[in-house]
Amino acid sequence: MVLEGAVLEGAIIYSNLLVLLGIGLTITYVTTGVPNFAQGSFAIFGSYVSLSLLYLAGVHPYYSLPITFAVGGFLGTTAYLGVLKPLLARGAGVVILMVATLTADLIMLGSLGAYSDYLAAITKRSAKKFIFTPYDFEVFGSPAIFTVSALVIAVMLVGLLLLLYRTKFGIALRASMENPALSEIMGVDVEKARIFSWILSGALASTAGALLPFRQEIVPAGGSLIIVSIFAASVVGGLTSIFGALVGGYIIGMSESLVTYELTSIFGTGVLLYAKVVSLVILAFTLAFAPKGITGIRWRRSKRSI
Repeated sequence: MVLEGAVLEGAIIYSNLLVLLGIGLTITYVTTGVPNFAQGSFAIFGSYVSLSLLYLAGVHPYYSLPITFAVGGFLGTTAYLGVLKPLLARGAGVVILMVATLTADLIMLGSLGAYSDYLAAITKRSAKKFIFTPYDFEVFGSPAIFTVSALVIAVMLVGLLLLLYRTKFGIALRASMENPALSEIMGVDVEKARIFSWILSGALASTAGALLPFRQEIVPAGGSLIIVSIFAASVVGGLTSIFGALVGGYIIGMSESLVTYELTSIFGTGVLLYAKVVSLVILAFTLAFAPKGITGIRWRRSKRSI
């Protein structure tokens, strides 16, 4: 029972982080119309920001979250202004924009690999592969990451709801998400909405990445693995719905963790290498039977004849 409880806690933690990543991906897709293939590397970038603060300044990963959030926002802004905005100004299509985000992902992957070597050389500590579990502690009998990840999700959701439904900018942002062309005609600054969405996406991804090492081992190329789960979470929930990303994140996160755990009892621990197959199977079923995701299904009550 202790082991099963730990597995369930791990599944919830992973789902919390996947929700942050999925919401970030959804927001940028809705505002710019392009899926960000670099979202996974945004997360690993946050992992290395946190690791750098730990190694170079002795800052505990939990205390570095505000800094990681801010640096992640800067990364998102740089990605949009430096890569996507010039292409959008030239009328680039979705395919070109997708290739641009994939290129950015590959550049980040190489940069993170080179930086990990540099960080390891100057600190004489492992940076190519690392994990934060030795720095964690217990809160109410559970790892602190369980409480911290839940608090981050709660703060993020409350803040997002207040922004979208209680501020003028939030109303303008929602309008630009639903119909950018009409919003621009009505005087909404769509460009400002796009920039903000990339700031928020980068910040959320980087924050999730700073917490991810508390659950699993991090390597520079880790973004290319987790991006599968991020896309699955967004698509399953509904790629154009923030609420859908929330639902999809928990469906994918819990399924991937718990189904894989059950399969290890049958096939052994080697099956852990193929955990992403669970996400891909759920993604395939969703695309086949509900292409618009769960939030795109018209739920109707079945009427029984009496």
